[in-house]
Amino acid sequence: MEFSEPQSGSSLKVSRVIAVKDYSQTENIIRLTKHTFSDEVLSEVCDVIKSGNLVQGPKVARLESELQEFLGVTGAVLVSSGTAALHLALVALNIGPGDEVIVPAFTYPATANVVELVGARSVIVDISLDDLCIDVSAIESKVTGKTKAIMPVHEFGMPCDLTALMELASKYRIPVIEDAACSFGSEFAGKKAGTFGLMGCFSLHPRKAITTGEGGVVVTNSPELCRALKELRAHGMVPVDGRFDFVRAGFNYRLTEFQAVLGLAQMREFDSFLKRRLEIADILDRELSDVEWFSTPKRFAERMTVYQSYHVLLNESVDRKAVIAMLKERGIESNLGAHALAHLTYFQKTYGVQGSDFPNASRAYTHGLVLPIGPHMDDDDVLYLISTLKSVSV
Repeated sequence: MEFSEPQSGSSLKVSRVIAVKDYSQTENIIRLTKHTFSDEVLSEVCDVIKSGNLVQGPKVARLESELQEFLGVTGAVLVSSGTAALHLALVALNIGPGDEVIVPAFTYPATANVVELVGARSVIVDISLDDLCIDVSAIESKVTGKTKAIMPVHEFGMPCDLTALMELASKYRIPVIEDAACSFGSEFAGKKAGTFGLMGCFSLHPRKAITTGEGGVVVTNSPELCRALKELRAHGMVPVDGRFDFVRAGFNYRLTEFQAVLGLAQMREFDSFLKRRLEIADILDRELSDVEWFSTPKRFAERMTVYQSYHVLLNESVDRKAVIAMLKERGIESNLGAHALAHLTYFQKTYGVQGSDFPNASRAYTHGLVLPIGPHMDDDDVLYLISTLKSVSV
């Protein structure tokens, strides 16, 4: 395969690379992530559909039990999405109008959107470019008497500085709701991310390390919160004397039984999924460390990330759009990482912020690039990705 010369106006120059596969073919495109399910699992899904028991039954209960055991918590509540998980966590704490919730400036908008949905105010804090997570040292100055929760995000699977964060939260007695959407299986000092705060919220979207299609889960060690979360996800409904009563104004955030079957199958294979992700990350770190036009993710001795995304930071002179277009032409999917809230219309209009107010988040948003990683990639895919990136000069 011979790469064409760059288009006029582009600074990209690409040398010749030999490909094992024809990556121009749709079936060979290297996706950011891709989940596959065996015929056996598909048969289990069909069995559930045939049973007529489609929503929140024994499969959901079994998956909740497995998640509790894996994460080392006493309560896991499956819901319809990671956003629903975050929303329920805030509602369960009665956070609403007049309250403030501290969120990172660089995240998927869902983190702050749920704060807006309950009528509270998002207090935005810049990130550290080392881990792309909230800059814990910048939180204390934003704490007020109205601060009702801190919602850190373990961006791309990397746990934030949980030691410093939990010390700060304890000092001011502020609940921590971990947005662990991307970090299922990640660890901080040997403990699972999402289990440090009062509640942890995970996403089971297809871009995550495990998936149920759409889906999410809230975990907690509080029996009272677990009960409230279960009531809230199903219209506020509780069984009483052979009938149902409605004890609070809840939502319809239930998970389906056939989604739970997918989740159970993913749990069976998670160890092998994670092993492959970490193996690929090791190879990418080693082989791309000398590439001069971007920097690879930083590692931390006390943190283990599942690399939900392999996020690199481009030099400021690099044209990200040109890189994405070039990779797409070569059969490699790539994209920007998360969003900088201060660059988004809603938050600009609502809070009068702009990108320059949060320089690190702005830098990550405008020059971050997510590359493919996951068990869907074979060795040829990994080598092709590396050789393609190494062939680029800017």
